[in-house]
Amino acid sequence: MHNKSLPELSTALQNGEISSVELTQHYLDRINQHNGNLNAFISVTDERALEQARAADKLLAANNAGPLTGIPLAHKDIFCTKGVRTSCGSKMLDKFISPYDATVVEKIDAAGMVTLGKTNMDEFAMGSSNETSFYGPVKNPWDTDRVPGGSSGGSASAMAARLAPIATGTDTGGSIRQPASLCNLTGLKPTYGRISRYGMIAFASSLDQAGPMANSAEDAAWLMNVMSGFDPRDSTSVDREVPDYTATLNDSLEGLTIGLPKEYFGEGLDSRVAETVQNAIKTYESLGATLKEITLPNSHLAVPTYYVVAPAECSSNLSRMDGVRFGHRADDPKDLMDLYTRSRGEGFGDEVKRRIMIGTYALSAGYYDAYYLKAQQCRRLIRDDFLKAYEDVDVIMGPSAPTPAFRFGEKTDDPVAMYMEDIYTINVNLAGLPGMSIPAGFVDDMPVGLQIIGNYFNEARLLNIAHKYQQETDWHRHTPEAFK
Repeated sequence: MHNKSLPELSTALQNGEISSVELTQHYLDRINQHNGNLNAFISVTDERALEQARAADKLLAANNAGPLTGIPLAHKDIFCTKGVRTSCGSKMLDKFISPYDATVVEKIDAAGMVTLGKTNMDEFAMGSSNETSFYGPVKNPWDTDRVPGGSSGGSASAMAARLAPIATGTDTGGSIRQPASLCNLTGLKPTYGRISRYGMIAFASSLDQAGPMANSAEDAAWLMNVMSGFDPRDSTSVDREVPDYTATLNDSLEGLTIGLPKEYFGEGLDSRVAETVQNAIKTYESLGATLKEITLPNSHLAVPTYYVVAPAECSSNLSRMDGVRFGHRADDPKDLMDLYTRSRGEGFGDEVKRRIMIGTYALSAGYYDAYYLKAQQCRRLIRDDFLKAYEDVDVIMGPSAPTPAFRFGEKTDDPVAMYMEDIYTINVNLAGLPGMSIPAGFVDDMPVGLQIIGNYFNEARLLNIAHKYQQETDWHRHTPEAFK
């Protein structure tokens, strides 16, 4: 049952072949069996899940159910969930029980889905390996000595091990696409503003975007139909009609022009990853697509630009976590300054502290123009490169990550090496474009992802392009041997 797609699960539920309670219990049993080894979940909401499943079964029995009614899912622990701990992977919020639901949670609940629990993540979404979590590192089901990627590593690990049929993630600089690549999943980062950020704990407000982590493009399209849409509570939400993302999945790829940035296939890319990605792209040629080499000349600015903009915004967003308004409160403070300094010192981990300090410096008097303003100007150049490329091509393809999953501890002592893990994904967030990663093959038995980048609000086309590839290949159906 845990290897079935969302359409297959929906059909089984609608036909009465299985109840939502039985399906939910099946996944809860798998979580209970495997989570101790993987550390993919921070919180498992057994009672809540079974209560939601019983409600779903009533709707199914009354023929009043939607396509996703009764199907379980896992939420990244960055989405506020009423009555449930929402920790963001941090000691700072370890005891925070959200008094309200994020819009994404509201929409998914309204669709009749069942929440299994909240998945582990890099602290405040800051990391590319899921090693910065207060609750300990998450393990990659393909090799438990290796990282699952980050920051949505818990969702990625849970999905790869089939502990949930689908999960939510967030992507600030690649945090859906990079773990999707490392764990053999389909992960979609939508256009900025396509999905509400209300109730999603902020890291970098101009970059954060929620999206689905799925086993296939078809499954991702099903969840996108529920997650997407305008939200007046989010000032960055775009008031634009939401298409049926499943309606165009089978459209022909004849006439599709794919851009291949020369900057994405040069120094820093593992040669075996490059070969795997090139082979995947050749499949598109056989489906009628045309390949064209392009250039994104300012792509080398992506990492330094991101690591000024994102820390600056996180410095501002996390200022409220002071032990007074929000977050961990130090015991027996001597005075107000002691309360602030010890609460923040105890509540935040090293990577979060590092980024807050960088961001505060970049925003400080005398340095704002030299760093933050300059980074925003570079951001515009990166965006313009993409828009120029889309005058000649329909989508852009390349690797999602420069290497397969690396071993724990391999890059923790070198923050710059860790930051370079997102070299192919960061510029998509800086430009606000949609991008996705799909399984493309394996190197030394570890997954490799193909990244597909589209123009604004072209998620339906990306899902169509990914789905047609997945009809021709079976990489996305591969499951780690220990979790079949």
